[in-house]
Amino acid sequence: MPLSEHEQQQLDQIERALYTEDPKFASNVRGAKLSKPSRSRRLQGGVLAVVGLGLLLGGLVIPLRVAEIPIVSVVGFVVMFVGVVLTITALRAGAQDEAESAKGGTAKGRAKSPLAKRMEDRLRKRFDDR
Repeated sequence: MPLSEHEQQQLDQIERALYTEDPKFASNVRGAKLSKPSRSRRLQGGVLAVVGLGLLLGGLVIPLRVAEIPIVSVVGFVVMFVGVVLTITALRAGAQDEAESAKGGTAKGRAKSPLAKRMEDRLRKRFDDR
């Protein structure tokens, strides 16, 4: 559900006030590219998953056990799990970015800043929880 015209104006006003009051913080928030996945992040996740799988299988061969728990296999599983999660989150974020770019942006035809998107999502969550 898109914001109403009045809500969009209020959000733009808050964003402008933030930029004028604290430009350093605003540029840091605007410059944050944590959600945008890169090819290297997907590659790192894949490599971690393969290394973790190797450790998991290698733990079966290496007789390093503490209280009957194969330590190398447990570490391998954790590394593999982190790699898979990293890869999946990068792929999902990439799919969402592609879907948003295919839509052509917002209804007004201009791209929203990350701050505006976050504030809109928070507002939407607040009203959906009620």
